[in-house]
Amino acid sequence: MALTTALTADQASARLHELIVIDVRTPGEYAAGHLPGAHNIPLDHLDTALPALKTAAGRGDLLLVCASGARSETACRRLADQGVTAATLTGGTTAWTQLGHGTHHATGTRTPWAMERQVRLAAGSLVLTGLIAGRRWNAARWLSAGVAGGLVFSALTNTCGMARILARLPHNQPTATDLDDTLAALAG
Repeated sequence: MALTTALTADQASARLHELIVIDVRTPGEYAAGHLPGAHNIPLDHLDTALPALKTAAGRGDLLLVCASGARSETACRRLADQGVTAATLTGGTTAWTQLGHGTHHATGTRTPWAMERQVRLAAGSLVLTGLIAGRRWNAARWLSAGVAGGLVFSALTNTCGMARILARLPHNQPTATDLDDTLAALAG
């Protein structure tokens, strides 16, 4: 049975036992709370995971998940371009938890902040820096204006360039072992 292009949290919950769930968020976001049984393949590593995802799609329906649904929609389109059918979770893990569905959390490890929190810290720090430095050097205020413009663009396009940049930081990358273990589990 082929999945539709999107499932609501309640639809996904009812079918969770038969879905292969792929969480495309950063490892830190994944560790902070993910759907039960979800595998973590960050969006930046989707191309590397393509062979394993093709194999997994042959065994069951893929459901791609992120925080809001934007990254998982991007991942679904990228997989569709490669002939792999997958669905996205409408509203992402945010909708999932708001409807009272449980998540699993990493235990015993220090996890990075969720990407949304990292973006808020970075954006706020840059704006504040621009305003403070702007008291001595007027041109520094352009930093604040640039961040504000980026946030408006982010809201209008439902994308986030700052999150893409922050996702590349070492603490937001999966360890090679984690990614290899995930790919082996999907391929096997």
